[in-house]
Amino acid sequence: MSQPSHVSPDLTPMIDVTFQLITFFMVVTNFEQTQADERIKLPEDVLAKPVKVARREELVINLGFLRNRDGSKQDSEPWVFLIGEQLRLQDFGPRLQHEARVMRVRGDEQRVRDTTITIRADADVPAGVVQQAMQLSQEAGFEKFALKAKQAAEDG
Repeated sequence: MSQPSHVSPDLTPMIDVTFQLITFFMVVTNFEQTQADERIKLPEDVLAKPVKVARREELVINLGFLRNRDGSKQDSEPWVFLIGEQLRLQDFGPRLQHEARVMRVRGDEQRVRDTTITIRADADVPAGVVQQAMQLSQEAGFEKFALKAKQAAEDG
């Protein structure tokens, strides 16, 4: 009887563990970035600080411009960017109304008041447009707001 000269290990469990780790990291990844739109060039400010406590209910509005590959604006009017879609600001009001209506139909009026509208506005978006987005949100019943900016390095 001859003994086998080469024994190969069964790699199936190692492959299973690898796929489970990949799945785990996909699930626990911070999905905040999925609401961020790369077309938005946030303004920088030394007073900008990261949020210390995660918001329980948050609706992110990305305000920016359609841009060419070189970064120049295609259109002078700001747009609202949602995942996979873009709307003019005046067309976004009915969308906010619908969002609030869905929350109310579910019997969750408090959720509308507790939802923070986070506005990620491009540095070139005029302040009046940001105020208009806030007004549309208030008309829909949302009361809490936050503005996003990049934290600038302090000169020292």
